[in-house]
Amino acid sequence: MWFVDRAQMTAKAGDGGRGCSSYAQPPYIRYPYPDGGDGGDGGNVILLADPNIATLLDFHFRHEFKAARGGHGGSNTKTGKRGDDLIIRVPVGTVIQDTETGGILRDLAHAGEQVIIAKGGRGGLGNGTGTTSRHASEQEAAPGHPGEHRLLTLELKLIADAGIVGFPNAGKSSLLAQISTARPKVGAYPFTTRYPVLGVVQVEGRGSFVACDIPGLIEGAHEGRGLGIQFLRHIERTRLLVHLVDVAAVDGRDPIEAFRQLNLELAAYSDALPSKPQVLVANKMDLPDARRYLKDFERAVQQPVWPISCATGAGIPALLNAVWAQLQTLPTIEPMRQHE
Repeated sequence: MWFVDRAQMTAKAGDGGRGCSSYAQPPYIRYPYPDGGDGGDGGNVILLADPNIATLLDFHFRHEFKAARGGHGGSNTKTGKRGDDLIIRVPVGTVIQDTETGGILRDLAHAGEQVIIAKGGRGGLGNGTGTTSRHASEQEAAPGHPGEHRLLTLELKLIADAGIVGFPNAGKSSLLAQISTARPKVGAYPFTTRYPVLGVVQVEGRGSFVACDIPGLIEGAHEGRGLGIQFLRHIERTRLLVHLVDVAAVDGRDPIEAFRQLNLELAAYSDALPSKPQVLVANKMDLPDARRYLKDFERAVQQPVWPISCATGAGIPALLNAVWAQLQTLPTIEPMRQHE
């Protein structure tokens, strides 16, 4: 599966139908009178947030979208048919930006939310509009108005309660697989996970929350190294971070340095990320010497640490309860402010 979280599209709303120019002269009327009907309005282009769609992949193959035009007016004051709207489904969390102005049109942060991104043109007036057989005006039929045309940039920012972050091989995918029904690819090599993965986590006796495995973070991620710059934007839409550290130093990376370096990467990408609450997790506690490393790690970070093992499941129930409890104190994610 390809994960596409940024795309461009062209939206063209339907043009309005042409007004009709015609005259009627029934047997009992001495002079003919105009009876041309109005043209129908053009269809709108609408974006709809669909929870069943996870990526902007469709826009990788198709960039131009056009709604139907309105029907032309007819004689006997018949109004043309309104053009059908074109509804385009996008993932929840899609931010719609006007490419030319840079303005944010809408942040579709909730399932079922929709927005008209291009309005259909009004139908042209027929020459019979506002006239009767007793009062024939000189109004001429008018052409329909063109529908709006817009060049848009779509950017997907996944919305999750908890974002799982950490350096490669810290065990992020293994943790998500342990706590949810998601099945991310797990392997003992860097960048096993190539795109963010969402999973619903059930906390026994309490409820559920959505967790997201954020891949590709390494030193220099904010400058484009690894996959980090591609997926760091998704961390912005999480309420808290589950910061996973390989406390057993399997890859030779010092746990304390790994913790500090990752926080530096988050801060370099956005001023808002360091202020996000973090639940600090020490993984791979089933490995030799992990207990000894854990004590040094706890002294260095000076904050609560939740020791777990994704291999055995030890410590995970306590971790989930801690994440759940903290989420209850945090506000929900607010949509980005829109402006023209």
